[in-house]
Amino acid sequence: MTPETSGYKEAGVDLAAAEETMRRIEGAVASTYTPQVLRGLGAFGGLFALPAGYSEPVLVASTDGVGTKTVVAAALGRHALIGSDLVNHCVNDILVQGATPLFFLDYVAASRLEPAVVAEVVTGVADACRVAGMALLGGETAEMPGVYLPDQLDVAGTIVGVVERSAVVDGSGVRAGDVLLAFESGGLQTNGFSLARHLLAGRYAEPLAGDERGRTVGEALLAPHLSFLPAVRPLLGAGLVKAMAHVTGGGLPGNLPRSLPPGLGAEVALGSWPVPAVFTELVRAGRLPEGEAFAALNMGVGFVLVVAEGDVAEVRERVGPVAGVPARLHAIGRVREGAGVALIGA
Repeated sequence: MTPETSGYKEAGVDLAAAEETMRRIEGAVASTYTPQVLRGLGAFGGLFALPAGYSEPVLVASTDGVGTKTVVAAALGRHALIGSDLVNHCVNDILVQGATPLFFLDYVAASRLEPAVVAEVVTGVADACRVAGMALLGGETAEMPGVYLPDQLDVAGTIVGVVERSAVVDGSGVRAGDVLLAFESGGLQTNGFSLARHLLAGRYAEPLAGDERGRTVGEALLAPHLSFLPAVRPLLGAGLVKAMAHVTGGGLPGNLPRSLPPGLGAEVALGSWPVPAVFTELVRAGRLPEGEAFAALNMGVGFVLVVAEGDVAEVRERVGPVAGVPARLHAIGRVREGAGVALIGA
């Protein structure tokens, strides 16, 4: 070991650990490569050829993270879930505009890299990329003592997808009276965890009262962030979807309006979908007013489709699976004239 390397390690950066991390993840990364990948892991920049068959291809890109869900994952030692959550979050974000994923770039940072932990995260990323049919083209692992807390990770990712220009879903065809069809989230997805940890820290091993799967509090908090791509893909080619919303930070009030044209808002009927027990417990533990709960949490709604009333039956027939099981769509409300989201009592 050279003096420079030794000094770097004393400063808190372990180059040997970084090399071991790369060795552990290279197989998982390579397993995601599609025929369009020209250069991947190890290059200074990944090279990707646009797929054929598009007359006016439009690239759609998004960057996001999983917030402080990483803290719960670290407490329970379940880091692979964070990797797949990251990918699925980003997949859903570009799905809103009708895009098909092409490639993904990940970023994993910590005060000190633990090769086994980073490999677990990246393997989760690679697994979700394969399911989505996209390449994990590259990324970055960063060891930054003094920036991150000990034993904690930060993860983020960038996705690039493609859609034919004429097929971009932009909400321009939405009209008052259109129906809101919601997919269940199954849990918090990747938002609201600072609030959830504040209210439920120290209780992760406790059974969650009323949980439909008999899980602990921690297990319910780590419920996967689902990808809705397999469910929505059969609907896109049929032109059945006017707009879509991925329900992330800001909940229904913060995300539905982003998909609607000016002059239109939405009415959402409370009680029209099942609310998982983890949300009930968060509301109880924090004595959260209804408005605050819906602004901070998705309250069980993961993704919303806006469709014409006359197309609802066909959408239900054509919709694909979510996480390998038949999708459950709930009619939760309608588009209305005005602005914002009105929560209507059950």
